[in-house]
Amino acid sequence: MSITNISALRKNLFGSLETVVEYNDTITVNTKKGNAVIISEEEYNAMRETIFLASQPGLIQRIKEGENEDISSMPVYNPNEKW
Repeated sequence: MSITNISALRKNLFGSLETVVEYNDTITVNTKKGNAVIISEEEYNAMRETIFLASQPGLIQRIKEGENEDISSMPVYNPNEKW
């Protein structure tokens, strides 16, 4: 995670954005009126998906229940199984 001010960001905008995209880095930009955060589109989409999934009623509870399920009682994967 990088921290910069708006003047420094202006001087190296292209390089900063390349770093965010290529290395999935986050840049916090300090301004007089507050801070802003620059993230990659990939990171943004992942956050939106996480928020969407977490908002689904009962999903987290079902996942937690699945973590405690005994896998030895589950059928073995059969790639030839017809669905």
